[in-house]
Amino acid sequence: MGKKVGILGAGSWATANSVLLAQKGFIVKLWSITPEQVTEINETRENKSFLPGVTIPAGVEATGDLEQALSDAEAVVFGVPSHAFREVIRKALSYIPDGAILINLAKGIEEDSLCRMSQVFTQEAGSAMAWRYVVLSGPSHAEEVGRMVPTAVVVASSCLESAEYVQDLFMCDFFRVYTSSDVTGVELGGALKNIIALGTGIADGIGYGDNTKAALMTRGLTEISRMGMAMGASPLTFAGLAGVGDLIVTCTSMHSRNRRAGIALGQGKSLDEVLAEVKMVVEGVRTTRAARRLAQSLAVEMPITEQTHQVLFEGLAPAVAVNRLMTRGKTREMEDLAR
Repeated sequence: MGKKVGILGAGSWATANSVLLAQKGFIVKLWSITPEQVTEINETRENKSFLPGVTIPAGVEATGDLEQALSDAEAVVFGVPSHAFREVIRKALSYIPDGAILINLAKGIEEDSLCRMSQVFTQEAGSAMAWRYVVLSGPSHAEEVGRMVPTAVVVASSCLESAEYVQDLFMCDFFRVYTSSDVTGVELGGALKNIIALGTGIADGIGYGDNTKAALMTRGLTEISRMGMAMGASPLTFAGLAGVGDLIVTCTSMHSRNRRAGIALGQGKSLDEVLAEVKMVVEGVRTTRAARRLAQSLAVEMPITEQTHQVLFEGLAPAVAVNRLMTRGKTREMEDLAR
C-alpha cells in the first residue's frame, strides 16, 4: 500500500496537487467542507467548480471528515487560502500524526497579524514543530499542473531534510522541485507578486501595452526584493522561481485570478463586481492591505503597492494611479533597491 497524504482544502490548486500525488501512486484524502463537492469528486471524478476538465484519479478520495483525511498521513498539505490557514491549523492539529511533514500551498500575509504563513503555523503549533513546516511556491497554475504541463517550483523549510522529503514527494517527470532554506523569501515572493499582478492587470484593462506591463513587473520585483531584504530574506531568492518566476506567470497569464481581477478593475468595474465575477479567492486583494501596513511599519517604500491599494480601497481612478507612478521623483535604478 502506498503512502497516505492528506490534503486540506479542495480548491483548484489543492485538487491539482491531489491529481499529481495520486498519479505518483500515493493514497490521497482530499478534505472539503462542502458535502456537494465531496460527492461530485467521488462520483464524477472531477472538481467542476474549481478545476473543470481535469480527471481526478481513483487514488483520490474526497471526504468531509477531517480525522479521516489525516489519520495515518505521512504528509499533510494545506491547500486553503491564507485567510483560512490559522483556523484550519487549529482544527487539524489534534488529528495530525506525529512526525508528519506539513506542506503549505497558501500565498499570502495574514491581514490582522501581518504574519507570514510560517509564523502563523509556529504560533499555533509551537516552535518545536517548525522543522516540520515546508512552503511550496513558484510559477504553477493549477490548470496546467492538472494537465501535466512541465512545471518547476521551490520548497523551503528551516529543516533541509523536510524540504528534501517534500522534493521527493512531489517531483516527477513533469513537476520539477528545487529546495531552499529561505522560508521568508519564498513566502514573501509568493504573496507579494499577487499585488503586482493586480497592478499589471489594471494597466491591461486600461489598454496600456507591453512596455507598461514590463515596467510594472520589473519595478514590482524591486518592491518585493526591497521588502524581503528588510525582513531578512536573501535577495537571490527573488531572482528564482518564487520571485521572478512566479511574478512572470501571474502577471502574464489569464489563468491568474489576480491579473483577471486587475483587468476588470482597469475596465472600470468596482471591486465588489470583480470579486463576484472571479468567484474564487483573489489573494492579492487582502495581501495589498496587509503589505501596505507592513511596508509602513518597516518604512519600506512600495509605490506600486500603495497605488494599487488606493485603486482597490480608496476610489482612485486606475489611470491616475499609473500617472502617479510615472511622475514620481527621479532616482537611480540600482540604488533605488535599498530605499
